[in-house]
This record gives sequence, structure tokens and C-alpha cells, in this order.
Amino acid sequence: MPDSDKLAIAAHLHVLLRRKTGRVTDTEWMASNVEYALEIVRFARQRAQEDNVPELVEWAHRLDLAIHAAPPAAPRRPLLDVATQAVRQRMAPPPEPAPEVPRYVGGIR
Repeated sequence: MPDSDKLAIAAHLHVLLRRKTGRVTDTEWMASNVEYALEIVRFARQRAQEDNVPELVEWAHRLDLAIHAAPPAAPRRPLLDVATQAVRQRMAPPPEPAPEVPRYVGGIR
């Protein structure tokens, strides 16, 4: 999951925690540090049960999924670029053969 998505989830959870429990969190640290994020998830789930706030459970679950999501794959080249390169390689003229060097016809006797 991209870091921007993790940061957005962390920011939303931060606002909910601030409004519902008065807890202040660090959104950037939550998006980048796994231990801190897991502790916030635990805290949010605990407070959600105590205060009966289902939104906290939902956003804690989203952050938990974002933390455990696989890192984004390497950027792929667009198919059009790959196809264009393949066509250009096929359309390229074949290399010219090396010029023929005249051979010595006579022999040494």
C-alpha cells in the first residue's frame, strides 16, 4: 500500500481518536512505524469497545490492514511502451554484412 494511503488512514484515525477520546497521536509516525501503529490500533479497539464507537473499530482495522499489506510492486512500464520498443526492434534494418575482402587467387610454388 502506498505511503500516502497509510498516512490518510492514520490522519482519519487521529481525528477520530482526538474527537472521541481526547487522545493526540502522531500521524506521520503512525504511518511509518509499525510498533507505534499497532499500539494505536490496540488502543483504538479497546476504546471502541469501552465507549461503543464502531467507527474506531473500522478505522483501526483499516490501519491494521495497511500496516500488514505487502509493499507496492516495482513500477511497471506501460504496455504501449513495451510494444513500441518491440516493434522498433523488429523494424530496424538488419545489420549490413561485412564487405568481402578479395582473396589471393594465386598460390605460392
